[in-house]
Amino acid sequence: DASYASNKVTYGSHTGIFIMLNSAPIVWYSKRQNTVETSTFGSEFVALCIATELVQGLRYKLRMMGVPLDGSTSMYCDNESVMKNGSIPESTLSKKHNAICYHKVRESVAAGWIQVGLIKIESNLADLFT
Repeated sequence: DASYASNKVTYGSHTGIFIMLNSAPIVWYSKRQNTVETSTFGSEFVALCIATELVQGLRYKLRMMGVPLDGSTSMYCDNESVMKNGSIPESTLSKKHNAICYHKVRESVAAGWIQVGLIKIESNLADLFT
């Protein structure tokens, strides 16, 4: 999750991530974003990109410990536009400045490492960290 322009001095956004493994929380993340985004879409997509990188690292660590990983990791965001742009192959990106995050997420979805779904705002535990 991300809170758009929550810092009233720099207008930077804040990222909150909550990762669970077998219903147990294993990672929680709360940090200001390094960039100033011009839209909620941008700040949410940056948060999704950071979460994608964290999940890829965790998947790698689990494989190194000999834990078999079958299928993709489910990731949820509360922004429908971000979910659609991150998961539907037919979607196109009209915001060029979000291209790196966009391609990172899309590449991970295409490789079968993650799948992006929509979660209601009320059910989003990562909202606690934004």
